[in-house]
Amino acid sequence: MEKALTKVGSFWISKKAKEEIFSIGEDITTFSNTVEEKAKWIFNKLKGKPQKSLPDLLREHGLPPGLFPKNITCYEFDESKSKLIVYMPSVCEVSFKDSSVVRYATRVKGILSRGKLMGVEGMKTKVLMWVKVTNITVESYKSDKVCFTAGVKKMRPKDAYEMPRDAIKVEEF
Repeated sequence: MEKALTKVGSFWISKKAKEEIFSIGEDITTFSNTVEEKAKWIFNKLKGKPQKSLPDLLREHGLPPGLFPKNITCYEFDESKSKLIVYMPSVCEVSFKDSSVVRYATRVKGILSRGKLMGVEGMKTKVLMWVKVTNITVESYKSDKVCFTAGVKKMRPKDAYEMPRDAIKVEEF
């Protein structure tokens, strides 16, 4: 009986391990980045380290949870350096309910702190023409405005970014 249970148990564990490894393989192929970043992401996945959703992370830092689209592939947040990297399956853009449009590269980086996403790379907004977004700030937790710095500061209503929205694939960043 013990041999049979051991055999069944090892079969079940082996099956679950194969499923998890297959899942990791699929996740890796959905975004392209450096080998070092992939290794770090795999290590965290294997450790079983639970990760908050990106909207929850943004909310905890005083930013609206809908700054990024629904269809992100994954994200990394290095708490010690406050470095945030968000991966998209393709170059995409989102139209928000205030008629603003934001375009995202396949990888968006920035330094995340209370009410701020600074040194942004991989994000543009339309202000007569496409302009790179360098900073996103919310002055205070109770503020109803989000400030996008894209050459000039552009104040937008915070409630337009409260819900992550679907993105559409575009050809170029």
